[in-house]
Amino acid sequence: MKTKKGGVRKMLVMAPSKSLQKLELINTIQLLGVAYHFEHYIEQSLSEIFNDYEEWIGEFGESDLHAVALSFRLLRQQGYYVSSDAFRKFINEQGNYKEALTSNVQGLLSLYEAAQFRVHDEEILDEAINFTTTHLKLILPNLSDPLATQVSNALKFPINNIIVRVGTRKYISFYQEDESHNEMLLNFAKLDFNILQRLHKKELCDITRWWKESEIAQALPFARDRVVELYFWSLGVYFVPQYSVARKILTKVLCFCSIMDDTYDTYGTLDELTLLTTAIERWDIDASEQLPPYMKLSYRALLQVYNETERELENLGNKTFRVKYSINEMKKLLKAYFQEAKWYHAKDVPTMEQYIKNGIPSSTYLLLATTSWLGMGDAATKDAFDWISNEPSSQIASCIIARLLNDLVTHEVLYCTRK
Repeated sequence: MKTKKGGVRKMLVMAPSKSLQKLELINTIQLLGVAYHFEHYIEQSLSEIFNDYEEWIGEFGESDLHAVALSFRLLRQQGYYVSSDAFRKFINEQGNYKEALTSNVQGLLSLYEAAQFRVHDEEILDEAINFTTTHLKLILPNLSDPLATQVSNALKFPINNIIVRVGTRKYISFYQEDESHNEMLLNFAKLDFNILQRLHKKELCDITRWWKESEIAQALPFARDRVVELYFWSLGVYFVPQYSVARKILTKVLCFCSIMDDTYDTYGTLDELTLLTTAIERWDIDASEQLPPYMKLSYRALLQVYNETERELENLGNKTFRVKYSINEMKKLLKAYFQEAKWYHAKDVPTMEQYIKNGIPSSTYLLLATTSWLGMGDAATKDAFDWISNEPSSQIASCIIARLLNDLVTHEVLYCTRK
């Protein structure tokens, strides 16, 4: 493993600075899922390009769509804001992308992937999505593998909208079929994937054992048993080995989000939910005495998970102050669930303003974002927790998007079920 890693590092260091060759190597390393081994080198390389971006991008002509699009995407992925004006050289006098680009399959694919990182009011990238999607679909039947499969997958699963490990597994197969692949890099990626997969399997075994020993699934038959699904969700947030504890914590809290969602949404009476919400506000084990038996179990188990998390973080030398931020967000979430239950039982339809306001906490986004930081060690500072607890506008926008998407899917499922 060390020998292969050293060989890949040497490839990265030896590739010419600020070159398309280095960008393509960085892209391949990222898609193969091994970029976390070389973060310093990748950041250094992309920083050099960003610092001279205008001059560097100006060296490319109308035939270099792939190079321009790839550099744009890699920089935006890394958090560097670069202007989409770089694509104006590919626009004709009528304001459309030039027809000559339609025969450049690699360029079209790179532009399609770059446009996934567009922001509000970037019309040139909105048009890029339409242009590339149309022409990639037209070209697809005439392509051969592995490019055909790669294009097909890119259209089905956009690069910024796929769980990283799933994307990695797919790309390893594409890369292996590419005749120009680097054997050492491919073998390193396969070995790394298998090592991480063993770790992830062990984590899932640990969490599944915890879930079974808690006997929550047996005691609450109305609640969905989603432990495997929710672990996979956590794996989508971070897959690297140093966040093993963080994944376990997040999965356990996700399990209780699901339990409480089912309790408030489908099972609890309004009187029972009133008692539960009051107990959650108190956050005291003694408050469970006022609850019906099935709620008593889930309430005590919820408090126990947070107590165990606090002890685990303390044993690892992490500051335990962060746990209270997750608890506060959990209280907000369940208060929002209670509001939805009150609307339902009263047959009351909220205004759009009321729905959106309550939808911010009920989206679970703020709770899960906060909880995902608990096991991240020094990477998550107190300033970061204070920032998210103040509900910045970027996070509020994400909450609203999550709430609307969730309800759209729920509506579609219910509509199909009733039909």
